[in-house]
Amino acid sequence: MVGRKSQREPEAIPAESVPRGVQIAGAWAWRILAVAGVLGIVGFLVVQLRLIVIPLLLALLIAALLVPLIQFLVRHRWPRWLAIIVAEVGTIAAVGALVWLVVTQVIRGFDDLRRQSIESYDDLKQYLIDSPLHLTEPQINDWLRGIWGGVQQDTAAVVSSALSVGSTVGHVATGLLLTLFSTLFILIDGRGIWQWLVRLFPRRARPAIDGAGKAGWTTLSSFVRVQIVVAFIDAVGIGLGAVFLQVPLAIPIAVLVFLGSFVPVLGAVVTGALAVFIALVYNGVWPAVWMLLIVLIVQQVEGHILQPLIIGSAVKVHPLAVVLAVGSGAILAGIPGTLFAVPTVAVANVMIKYIAEGRWRSGTPSPHHQGRRIS
Repeated sequence: MVGRKSQREPEAIPAESVPRGVQIAGAWAWRILAVAGVLGIVGFLVVQLRLIVIPLLLALLIAALLVPLIQFLVRHRWPRWLAIIVAEVGTIAAVGALVWLVVTQVIRGFDDLRRQSIESYDDLKQYLIDSPLHLTEPQINDWLRGIWGGVQQDTAAVVSSALSVGSTVGHVATGLLLTLFSTLFILIDGRGIWQWLVRLFPRRARPAIDGAGKAGWTTLSSFVRVQIVVAFIDAVGIGLGAVFLQVPLAIPIAVLVFLGSFVPVLGAVVTGALAVFIALVYNGVWPAVWMLLIVLIVQQVEGHILQPLIIGSAVKVHPLAVVLAVGSGAILAGIPGTLFAVPTVAVANVMIKYIAEGRWRSGTPSPHHQGRRIS
């Protein structure tokens, strides 16, 4: 018959015939895909704009540290502009003094360190030749070349990521200037910047975004202050151990431990290995063993006492989440990833928890940020 369809159109499947579990799984699946797509786009933009993003994140960490100091000075009738200048210039001076101390001490003892390293290497090689193993010099050289090749292979990713962040002096200088200017503007008008960001969201979402942001800022401030305390304790413990064992360069070792503690896991391993190496070169095997024990004890105290009691209570992040975050950050972004992994996870955890609690619906302030402000 003319006009009759040659074949029947497929009938729609009634929703009742789809199992409930499949409906729920499908609803979750497309939402997860949408979230993953957004995160992928954000990650791509962060990688492309890393020369801007990394200085901005550093500025947030520095500002989170300095805001309480500025508020303290303002409460004691300091002009706000003077408090900001004193806080930022004082921070630059303190970091510069620490770096200058390390550099001058290392330069002063570099010739002696090189001479001691060569003598220790020759002694170790002669000991292996005279030992019951009866190793030959070519075997020792091949073994050392294999170790050195493994070290180069393991550190290639870290070095390449560091070079990709700022491969030229110009990139480093630009990043430092951008960090300083961003920190200054955050300290001057952090509240205004945050309010402008909140206004970019729909009106109904603004209370939740505003409350979550303030809770995240409080957590970030707590993390930075607590991290300084933990780094200071690590530096004092390992530095006193080096002094007790009469290890040269004890002050530079303590300063490097303090600075390295801000890079989770990786910083502790590198600075601890440096302390053991200097003890081995200057003092011999047994002082190096004692130095290794001191480093391990200090790190165990940090990992099992300071981290759970101090940092855990400040940022509410499980130690397993810290380790996984640091590892993921190192794989995705190298050294910057290890530095920003823990504060990022801590802030995201608090913000998501605040929004999920729904306190913003009734206007009840969250205990995470009650009485706190950005600047």
